[in-house]
Amino acid sequence: MSNEQDILEILKGELEFIEKGGYGAVGKRGVQATATTEMFADSPICLNYGYPYRVHPCGGCPLMEFVPEGDRVSAMPCYHIPLDSAGHTLEEMEIIGNLAAMQEVVKVWLQNTIRRIESQRSA
Repeated sequence: MSNEQDILEILKGELEFIEKGGYGAVGKRGVQATATTEMFADSPICLNYGYPYRVHPCGGCPLMEFVPEGDRVSAMPCYHIPLDSAGHTLEEMEIIGNLAAMQEVVKVWLQNTIRRIESQRSA
C-alpha cells in the first residue's frame, strides 16, 4: 500500500480486528485456549492471511515501513517493529507467551500510530 490513506485504513482494520477478538479468546493468564496465534501474521493485515504457506514475500507488506531496515530481511519482519518507547517487539514478547499482553501492546501501538498519521495528514 503506497499512500497514507491506505496504511491508515489498514491500521484501523487491524485495530478493529483485535478489538473484536480476532486473535481468539484469551484466558485468565493471558494464554490462548486454542492453537498458537502469531500477531499480524494471523490477521487480514498479512499478505499471506489464509494461505497455508507464505505465498507472498513480506517485502510487499504494508507494515514494512515500520520495520527497522536491518530487520526487513528476517522471516517475520513485522515481529521486529518497535511497539513501545522501550522498543519492545513481538519477537521479544512472544518468548513470554502472554497473548493478552501482546494484544494490548499492539493495540496501543496501533492507536498511537493511527493518531500520528491522522495528525500528520491534518497538518
